[in-house]
Amino acid sequence: MTFPRYAPDLVPGTVTLVGGGPGDPGLLTLAGFEAVRQADVILYDRLAPTAVLDEAPGAQKIRVGKVPGGEYVPQERINELLVAHARAGERVVRLKGGDSFVFGRGGEEWQACAAAGVPVRIIPGVTSSVAGPELAGIPLTHRHMVQGFTVVSGHVAPGDSRSELDWGQLARCGTTLVILMGVAHIQQISADLMAGGLTADTPVAVIRQASLPDQSVLTSTLAEVADAMARSGVRPPAITVVGDVAGLDLDHTEAADRTPSDH
Repeated sequence: MTFPRYAPDLVPGTVTLVGGGPGDPGLLTLAGFEAVRQADVILYDRLAPTAVLDEAPGAQKIRVGKVPGGEYVPQERINELLVAHARAGERVVRLKGGDSFVFGRGGEEWQACAAAGVPVRIIPGVTSSVAGPELAGIPLTHRHMVQGFTVVSGHVAPGDSRSELDWGQLARCGTTLVILMGVAHIQQISADLMAGGLTADTPVAVIRQASLPDQSVLTSTLAEVADAMARSGVRPPAITVVGDVAGLDLDHTEAADRTPSDH
């Protein structure tokens, strides 16, 4: 079987931003896989599907991950490395977890390369904000239950001067709420969401290590999730889903009746 080639041969002196998906190498796109195989240099994150690096035995591999409270490569340094290797005439791949443009700082890397005159192309990835809940059996939208979802970052605590989110408004938006990087601040986030109008018994699901062999799911309520996460020793990476769909059991609930207005 032949597939359409989204990714042509990589060009020396360029940077390709590859979204690696939620972690399992099988969820890396064909175009992303091909780019990794062609690379001369690969800068990769800790959440990237690192097993795929074996497919590029001749490439230089540079770990540039950011570990909460641990190893940290400043974004400015990552930008410098991308530009320097591309200017040296190498085919550079920036391999990330998830999608480069969903809390992946891919836009910043593109801007840094563009400012240096380095051509950039993008290969989208499967974003963990959707894949994680899906792999846990949680549909972010569900007919007659919710008509949309909102993805936000929780890495900055509510009330922090750096926060740009209005958690009260998010509580009233009527969509499923997907919180990435929110483990450290889940207690304050939950409190603000309840203050904004969500009930204490709003279902919450926390997906850990999505797509990996040790994936697990913790289910709770908005009032109790912080304590439940603490008891279970939840550590990043984890995806938190807030809303009725987080309590939906697809194996033991009936499908909604089809109405004449459905298409």
